[in-house]
Amino acid sequence: MRLKRYFQRMKSKNIRPARKPISKILWSAVGAFIGIYMMSIFSSSFSTQDSFFLLGSFGASAVLIYGAPEVPFSQPRNLIGGHVLSAFISVFLVKTFDGILDIELLCALSVSLSVLAMHLTVTMHPPGGATALIYVIGSKQIQSLGWIYPLTPIALGAVMMLVVALIINNMSGNSKRHYPLYWY
Repeated sequence: MRLKRYFQRMKSKNIRPARKPISKILWSAVGAFIGIYMMSIFSSSFSTQDSFFLLGSFGASAVLIYGAPEVPFSQPRNLIGGHVLSAFISVFLVKTFDGILDIELLCALSVSLSVLAMHLTVTMHPPGGATALIYVIGSKQIQSLGWIYPLTPIALGAVMMLVVALIINNMSGNSKRHYPLYWY
């Protein structure tokens, strides 16, 4: 009986939302292109081989802040706070427990503690979990950044993406495409 009730909870309660208007889709794509392109250009000025600013978590942030600028996860507080907080947590864990805890446990702790901290500070930004994980599983070159990692590439990269989001998301003639909905 419990199993049946469990599977009933997995049934759809709604239908999928309709596709967004083509204008919104195009603005999202333009924003993502410019945001990541700017990060690529900036990154190449540091080193062409390690793409210092091109982290997977920034790709996920681009989807949110350019593709869904109206959701809470996309707001500036969440974008910057979620990334930076998660980066500090991962650096703390690696600096404190590397060699004591195995990598699998450090990975799980970095993401779970980041989720906990983002909830408590109301800065939930899903790519923040990836930011934490990237540092823990990263190369010695990434980990050698230590306490600089949350500041650069993380905070600086998030601010760069935010500036592009402020410009692109407010260029549209659509009055409903406004960014941000709130700052703090």
